[in-house]
Formats: sequence, C-alpha cells, structure tokens
Amino acid sequence: MKLPMSLIESYLKSCCELRRFCSRDGWIDNDSLRFTVIMTTGVGVIVEIEFDELLMDSPDCPATRIGCCGQLHLHTDRHGQIMRAEVL
Repeated sequence: MKLPMSLIESYLKSCCELRRFCSRDGWIDNDSLRFTVIMTTGVGVIVEIEFDELLMDSPDCPATRIGCCGQLHLHTDRHGQIMRAEVL
C-alpha cells in the first residue's frame, strides 16, 4: 500500500519517536524535517529521517542546530492509517 507523503509528514511531525534521535534533549525543528521512504513492507513503510535538533544556550543567543537522522518503521492498519512507529 502506498501512503500519501502528506500523511507520513503529518504523522512524523507529531510522533514522539523522533525524540529518540535527539542527542542533547533539544527541540525538534519540524521545518527542517526531511524523510525518504526507503522500503515498503507488508505492514507499512520504512522511512529514513533527517531533522535539526535545536539547543538554546541562553535567551540572547541564536539556537545551535545539531543534525539528527535515523530510520522508523511506520506500521499501518488495513485502511492505510499509520498506527505506530518503531525505531530501527
């Protein structure tokens, strides 16, 4: 089953599993989120993800950006809705 990219993007921008790829407990910059579907499985898709983690050292300084990446297996139900994400 082919999932619409907008559905995947919407899910990724709200899922808590992306926090596992953050290295310094910063914030995920959703505007920097990029993903590629690398494989379709019988129960969903595997996506490769890249985004920037934002770190605020002080209120007067601009945020530091740290590049983060990883892979998730997005599991779908029989109607094509994403049910959960599994960190690979």
